[in-house]
Amino acid sequence: MGALSALEETLENRWEALWARVLDKEPVEVLDALRRECDDNAVVCRAGRVMVPNAYDVELADEVHEQLSRQGTDVGQALTDSLSRHAERRGYEFAGPLAVHVARCPDVPNGRYRVASRVMEHVSADGFFHAAH
Repeated sequence: MGALSALEETLENRWEALWARVLDKEPVEVLDALRRECDDNAVVCRAGRVMVPNAYDVELADEVHEQLSRQGTDVGQALTDSLSRHAERRGYEFAGPLAVHVARCPDVPNGRYRVASRVMEHVSADGFFHAAH
């Protein structure tokens, strides 16, 4: 592991520890669930190439969403950044541009959060060209 990777991992661990102290471990649990979702859906395409979904939906119970919103941090961006670093450390390739969408959902089964993933196709430049004309 290079010095830059070690520094990134240290900063990420400190960020997670801060969130755990401030919000009773909810964000760390969500992040762990997001990483598991990524790992569980990894597909080996050929030797040395592992593809993972690129679109992740995080549904938060009302009170969890409220807690995270009060902190003033862009939770979706923070989760996206962390998942991107996780994938880089594991050598994963996303099936397109990475997106983590965070939404409020009053009927989350466990009362806290739910995480799901899918492959979201990206739009090619040709698609934009044809749509504009």
